[in-house]
Amino acid sequence: MGPTLSRRRLLTGVGCSLAAAPLITPMAFAEMPSDNRLVVIILRGAMDGLDALQPYGDPALRVLRPGFDIGPAAGAIDLTGFHALHPGLGALAPMWRQGQLGFAQAVSTPYRGRRSHFDGQDILEAGTAGEVPDAQHRDGWLNRLLGAMPGATGRTAFAIGRDDMLLLRGDAPRATWAPDARLDLAQATQDLLLHQYHNDPLFRDNAQKALSLSAEGLGDDAPTRDADGALFAFAAARLREESRIAALSLPGWDSHRGQRNQVTRMFRRLSDGILRLQADLGPHWDRTMVVAMTEFGRTAAENGTQGTDHGTGGTLILAGGALKGGRVWGDWPGLAEAQLLDRRDLMPTRDVRAYAAWALRGLFGTDAGLLSRVVFPGLEMGEDPRLTG
Repeated sequence: MGPTLSRRRLLTGVGCSLAAAPLITPMAFAEMPSDNRLVVIILRGAMDGLDALQPYGDPALRVLRPGFDIGPAAGAIDLTGFHALHPGLGALAPMWRQGQLGFAQAVSTPYRGRRSHFDGQDILEAGTAGEVPDAQHRDGWLNRLLGAMPGATGRTAFAIGRDDMLLLRGDAPRATWAPDARLDLAQATQDLLLHQYHNDPLFRDNAQKALSLSAEGLGDDAPTRDADGALFAFAAARLREESRIAALSLPGWDSHRGQRNQVTRMFRRLSDGILRLQADLGPHWDRTMVVAMTEFGRTAAENGTQGTDHGTGGTLILAGGALKGGRVWGDWPGLAEAQLLDRRDLMPTRDVRAYAAWALRGLFGTDAGLLSRVVFPGLEMGEDPRLTG
């Protein structure tokens, strides 16, 4: 059982609204008397978990995705004999061998049906079951964790990014911080543009084509790397001091068209961020867990523009010295047509909130009843996946 929370300092991301400045990246922090650390990364735009962790041992994957590079023969890194790591995440392969990288497959929030990015992200950050929380009752699961712990007191610190970050929304006061590095606004603007055009095939397809061509010309542009580096470096600096929980987001995971280039670029951004945390945290990395979550997965089959559409089941990425990794958690549901949800999506076999809950219990000793009733209302935590040693 880990230490109980006796105080907190919340640094939650604020700045401009999504409509006014959609690409500023939100970040938040919390302080507690513990030697362990948690970093939550929200992957906004719906990361394709079947590409991040490729279940190449299921023969249906190549049938569903004939235009994609799949498995070790196409450059992916074999992990289990059934799963392979996307080459864009290849820099993290040594962590897998060291037991500091792992994945939970076939996970999702309770969100179903409409496949809206904004609704899906709200449910992911609110940590609730069922419908999207209404405007008067929306707070985040990390804020509820801190607020419910006995003896906790609220002290405001910093917030970065947009108007609010639901993950840590609550009663705690807020202040702002911005990195010195210039933030690249292009990717968030792309996300907003594609969301606006999503239901109009003519404009959507042309917008996606233009953005894909633009992305091919940009490659790994330095401003984006500088901005990411500043954000992760700031997170590590705070975690070396009083803060014990950090939350930030990486936008840009929507991959309707030209997925190969898009996800490779995004996987490298995520890998670079995790490696920056590892380097800057130094010995504190051994007591750190990184949890990278996304609002929903993508369709099992590729679409007509070498991309994938909004789906359901996805993949959770875990890293850190506090992780008992080198494993893939979760039951594999299969990719045959009859095994898919609505005959199109990977069937979820476990609530992604359960892994977040067990991470909190393992790192901070949080009471299981508190987790299932307050932090993640209505959650069935199920069997302990033993994420920590």
